[in-house]
Order: sequence, then C-alpha cells, then structure tokens
Amino acid sequence: MTANPAWVKNLDTPYLLIDEAKLQRNIDRLRERISALGCQLRPHLKTLRTLEAAAYLLPDKNAPATVSTLAEAEAYAQAGYTDLLYAVGMAPAKLPRVAAIRQHGVNLHILLDTPEQATAVVDYASKTQQSFSVFIEIDSDDHRGGIKPDAPELTAIAAQLGSHFSGLMTHAGGSYGCSTPEALKDFAKQECDAVRRARERLLQAGIECRISSVGSTPTAHFGEDFSDISEVRAGVYTTFDLVMKNIGVCNIEDLAMSVVTSVIGYNKEKNWLLTDSGWMALSRDRGTAGQAQDYGYGQVCSIEGEVLDGLCVNSTSQEHGVIELSGNHSISDFPVGTTLRILPNHACATAAMHNVYHIVMADGSHSQWQRIQGW
Repeated sequence: MTANPAWVKNLDTPYLLIDEAKLQRNIDRLRERISALGCQLRPHLKTLRTLEAAAYLLPDKNAPATVSTLAEAEAYAQAGYTDLLYAVGMAPAKLPRVAAIRQHGVNLHILLDTPEQATAVVDYASKTQQSFSVFIEIDSDDHRGGIKPDAPELTAIAAQLGSHFSGLMTHAGGSYGCSTPEALKDFAKQECDAVRRARERLLQAGIECRISSVGSTPTAHFGEDFSDISEVRAGVYTTFDLVMKNIGVCNIEDLAMSVVTSVIGYNKEKNWLLTDSGWMALSRDRGTAGQAQDYGYGQVCSIEGEVLDGLCVNSTSQEHGVIELSGNHSISDFPVGTTLRILPNHACATAAMHNVYHIVMADGSHSQWQRIQGW
C-alpha cells in the first residue's frame, strides 16, 4: 500500500479498499504496452464498474470502452461516453434498450453469434428504422461461445446483417488455464490468428470488416503481434487478483484491491481466527483452486499490506470468514478487533459484493466510488 493513513483502520468492516497508486501503475503498464505495439486499447470497465474508474482507464469520453451489462452502458452513456461495446451475446428482448442508447448519439456495439440473433436485429431495425453496430463473436479457443473462424455460418450471418455488421470479436478466456510465458504468447497468437482468418474469409466473400477486436488480460500482456488487429480488450488488469498472479501476469505486490476485515473471535480448539468477512464480502469465487497455489477464499495480509505467509481464508459462511492458523502464527498475535486485508481470488467477483469502494489516494487521502449496479 502506498500509505497507511489512520482512516484505513477506522472504517466499519468489511469494506473494499483500492490503492490508487497501484491502480494507476497497472493501467499505465498495459496502456503503454499496447500503444508500443501499435494497437488501440478498448478497456473493459466491468471489474470496477464506476464512473470514477472510467476516468483513469479512458483518455477522454470518446475513447473506446467495453461493458458487460446494459446497466453499465446506460450509466456511461448518460455520463457522456460515446463508444461502448456490450461484449455479451445479444438477447433480442434487450434491443429496445440498445436502440434508446444509440438514439442519444452513443455508438453502442452489440455482439451475437447465431442466425436467430441476427434475424432479430435486422427485423427490429427494419420495424423501427434504427441502425445498429454488430460484432460477430469468434470462438478462438473452445472456451465458451462464438463461431469457429472456418464455420460456413460466419459469412451467412455477416451477409444477413448487411450494413449493421461492423466487426469481429473474440475473447481468449481459455488463457486463464495457462501458467508459463510461452503458453500465454502462444494463446495470444492463436487468438489473433483466429480473428485474422475469419476476417480474411469475409473479405474474400466481399464483406467489409471494419473492426477486429481481441483480448483478455493474460493475452493482452503477452501478445507480441497485433498487426491487422484493430483493438485489444482487457479488464481485470486494473487491480489484478490472485488468479492473475498465479497465471504469471502480475506479482502479488501489484494487487490493488483488498477487503479489509476485523477479527471477531476464535475457535481455540481448532486454532481458527473468525473474521467478519464471509462470502458476502469476498465472494464465493474459488478461482485459484485449480491452480498451482490455492489461496482458499483469499490471501491474508496485515493491515499495512504485508503478506502473512501460509495464511488464507480457508472457509466462509455468509458473514464469517475462517482463517486456520499455522506455522509461526498463533491466536495471541491477532487480538479481537485486529484489522487485516484479504487479497481476492477474482477481483471482478469481489468488487461485485460491494456497493461502495474506499480508495486510498496516492497522498493518503480518502475517496469513495459508487458501483454501477444491475443488468
């Protein structure tokens, strides 16, 4: 932590704490990297989902950004942001909300990967005389959704969309299973090559593809060649988390988010500390469980940010956390009322549990950011 002002210990726990200096350093690191490789960054705003964080991530309100809900798109549009990619498959029932945002001069792009979705878009556009900007999702890694680059329906869907078609998007979520720089570089290449191949097929069919969008936090940090790629997306790089640390994208010192918790009691027979941060504060995400180092529900640190080796939150209930003491640690080291910090497995999931974030600014002062809620 940049500073340890008194207010950090004096707020009611549990609460979410963000270190502004680390946040800024993480943002600058990726921005400079992608710029040096000659590509455009389209940051994903879903991790922090606040207007305040957007001001750190985007140089101005016309810069491209990514969102994961229409609630975010509506909030950022109302705040004056004009270029937003809603990077979740389009449910036809949401088209009126998309249209309402676009009618206010916001270029809100939407995503789909089926002929049925394309039909819904074209029909709604015709009925309302509304134009859309549509990306087709490409499956680059068998991870989740999307169309394979060589699938015949790719050109059919693009042709069906006609003037509404803007580009291709892929997300190499499978990169979260990597653990070496070589594997991450290979995954980044695979991701870009899939979009390049799909784009070439469209061009051969006489269909213009204006935007090629790739990205995940791991591949954005390890990709070496973004030629013929319009933009790179990443989200959790703002604060990082223990999953990213295990993958090798960052060091534990780079984690800018933690949950501040208080010791509220003990189970002396089991040598447990009890805290007031259960899964309602930390989330149920166990993303490190399948990785080389499992951090339970989060790594335990002192309130100053010093990692307490061998201590993690081993289990949670709704409002209780359990820390099983081991090694050189004993109950007497943690009097009731002691404040600790818990580093999260998955920053997006942990942030989602908090309506308000407390920010320790670089000068030690206190700021609060309000999370955009809902879908």
